[in-house]
Amino acid sequence: MINLGSTKLGMSRWRNQNILSDQTLKNIYGQQALQYFNQDNSSLFVFSDSKSFDLIELEQLLQAVGWGRRPLRRVKRALDNSLLKVGLWQHDPKFPRLIGFARCTGDGVIDATIWDVAINPVYQGYGLGKQLMTYLMRSLKREGISRVTLFADSDVITFYKRQGWTLEPKGNKCAFWYSN
Repeated sequence: MINLGSTKLGMSRWRNQNILSDQTLKNIYGQQALQYFNQDNSSLFVFSDSKSFDLIELEQLLQAVGWGRRPLRRVKRALDNSLLKVGLWQHDPKFPRLIGFARCTGDGVIDATIWDVAINPVYQGYGLGKQLMTYLMRSLKREGISRVTLFADSDVITFYKRQGWTLEPKGNKCAFWYSN
């Protein structure tokens, strides 16, 4: 599992580094935002659970990963009714670009369910999905959530298993369900 609290993230090219000042980070991305720097290409990435989403940009991200179109009004309602929404942005001072997303529903006390985890295919394979999941789990823990389930497509089961998720009915961390 990637440790977001350390300078090493499992790959030497990633660092939790303060490129942006704390005030700038807070103003653009919110209170609990974390920034990570890729030394290979000088890119700055920021995780945030408080920055709002542009619905068109979110729709473009979800289509880039191959998901079907969803009516924007329904996406807005889903976001409004979500317990937690996490975004991953490639920082640009003028126009931060959304490259990752995940959301959770739940009771806000004991249980949460993770939905809609997506990383733009251009950025897949660099460990950003693992970092996004770690940030999301830390955010849930900060809220006192003690049980988390996850719904995912069959083609990404291996990704979650490598992070320690267990398939139901064997465990209680992860559930997969498929509609016919």
